[in-house]
Amino acid sequence: MESQLAVAFAHLANNLNLPWVWVAFGGLLLIALLGQWLIGAVFNRLQRLAQQSEQQWDDAFVNALVAPAKLAWWLLLLTLLFALLPVLASLRAMALATLHASLVLLVPWFLHRLIANLEEQILIARFADGTSVDKATVRATARLLRVALWLITALMLLQTLGVSVSGLLAFGGIGGIAVGFAAKDLLANFFGGLGIYMDRPFTIGDWVRSPDRALEGTVEDIGWRVTRIRTFDKRPLYVPNSVFAQIVIENPSRMLNRRIYEKFGLRYEDSRSLEPVVNAVREMLQTHADIDTDQTIIVNFESFGGSSLDCFLYCHTRTTNWVEYHGVKQDVLLKVLGIVHEHGADIAFPTRTLHVQGPDMSASA
Repeated sequence: MESQLAVAFAHLANNLNLPWVWVAFGGLLLIALLGQWLIGAVFNRLQRLAQQSEQQWDDAFVNALVAPAKLAWWLLLLTLLFALLPVLASLRAMALATLHASLVLLVPWFLHRLIANLEEQILIARFADGTSVDKATVRATARLLRVALWLITALMLLQTLGVSVSGLLAFGGIGGIAVGFAAKDLLANFFGGLGIYMDRPFTIGDWVRSPDRALEGTVEDIGWRVTRIRTFDKRPLYVPNSVFAQIVIENPSRMLNRRIYEKFGLRYEDSRSLEPVVNAVREMLQTHADIDTDQTIIVNFESFGGSSLDCFLYCHTRTTNWVEYHGVKQDVLLKVLGIVHEHGADIAFPTRTLHVQGPDMSASA
């Protein structure tokens, strides 16, 4: 191809009576511009076709390929330029080696862009159809793929430049042992972060707490070394990832329901109203719009208290939102109080009855 271009440029230079170098440079520039326009037109057509498709991966593929394809075209023409022009003969060897290395980098650059585009498409698609998606896991997986990609690329590039990769790997194996001992805490945090990404006990935005440690708040960021948690008094808490492998983590954000467990007591003089009150409260819970009737609902007389007939109610709300839960709980308790009053009873409070007996009288207060 190079010899054919050289012959064509030489023939054209003779016909135009111009220096061969000018014709070769101008011809290559014209070919470059024409190819740039043609590549742009082709990819514009491919992008329109990809947008019409229901699949998302084709959009990511086409968008990732556009820039590397255009750069590859220019690098190819630069390679031809250095091969054709004798003026650049002194720089030819170094330039060709550089261009060859650049061409080697085009494939990982395309794969890097493809991974980034797929990551974005997955997150957008999941949120668009309302499907729950673990953003931290998606981003961590994409990050690992990019790191592995560029490590392999670096080894290939060193091999291309004539560096002995086998020796480098052997040195890395020996040095890795020393680095492992010196940075064991750093590695423990790294693998702790990897465990979080794999097991997914929590993700960004979750409310977490630990009964083992004074740790509670909302997860803001999951890094490779530390996880940032924002406490409820708005202070940032930086927790090394290795800690999560040693403590119990509770994730209230993943509750299916919130529980209402409350006790209430009636006065002893309201003992005749006890059973109707209990039945009415149970019926109220079973028909309450915000109570999950698929979960256990219990309303029972529990015990004879010191100054009250003790009852309890047990149920679960449909919502898990903290603010909404307290609103539902307040509504339930107010309805319980209303039911008690409707039956002519009242809530008991601690009282004491004192009986005083004398020789001629007895009184009670």
